[in-house]
Order: sequence, then C-alpha cells, then structure tokens
Amino acid sequence: MRDLKAGFFIKSTSALNGSFFEKTTILIVKHNEEGSLGFIINKSFGKSLHELIEFNYSKPFPLLDGGPVDREHLFVLHKRPDIIEGGELVTNDYYLGGNMVQVIEAINTNKANKDEILIFIGYCGWDLGELKAELEEGSWTISDT
Repeated sequence: MRDLKAGFFIKSTSALNGSFFEKTTILIVKHNEEGSLGFIINKSFGKSLHELIEFNYSKPFPLLDGGPVDREHLFVLHKRPDIIEGGELVTNDYYLGGNMVQVIEAINTNKANKDEILIFIGYCGWDLGELKAELEEGSWTISDT
C-alpha cells in the first residue's frame, strides 16, 4: 500500500453497499498521527446554501454531503487563496477552510464558482489506524480522482 498522506482519494467498494458510504468518493484532507479526515465529493446534500437561514442572502450554491460527522457545521475546500484568506493548504490545488465572509462574497460576486469552492455539511473521520485497516479489509480503494 502506498504512503498515505493528505490529498489522496478513496472510493468505496461493494463491501460498503447499503451503507451511508455506498458509491462514494472521498478526498482525504488530513492524514497524520491523530487520524484521517475527509469529505465525500460526489454526494449532494439536497439543499442549496441560500436555503440555510444563516445564508439566505447568498446566491444559490450547491451543498455537498461531506459525511456523517458534525453535520451541524459547514466546511469549505477552495482553490482561491488569492481571494479567500486563512485556508490551510491540503494539496497543490485545495485549501481547507478560510474566511467564510470572503467565501460568500466570492460566490455572490461570481469571483469563484462551484469548481473552485466546495461547501460541505459534515465530514468523514477516522482515528489513527482505522482508515488503513478499512483499506486493508477492502472497504475502500485508493484512487487518483
């Protein structure tokens, strides 16, 4: 198994059919001595950002179902550190987090689009060793996309 680090993708296998993770692709944004954290990138939440009370002034913008953990908060991945401050570099392309006021401004002024900003409700998390074990048992495969 190749060295695991932030920035890799995992895809669910048939072992996860019938579960929350059926047919999901997850971008792992943190992988360290504490564990792993990622977001499902191919599952719509079914609502738009402007449908949330706190963001009803926003333009319609898709929300993704990032995972089953902490579904009370929004999480942002973006490719625009030039206009969104405070993000943490995850890969050569994506930054995790950042100034949410600037995220909304970028959306409302069309300075960034859904290919440059991903907003998730919830995330996926694994304690140290859990993701490696799930990969070894065949629940996930590592993918380049």
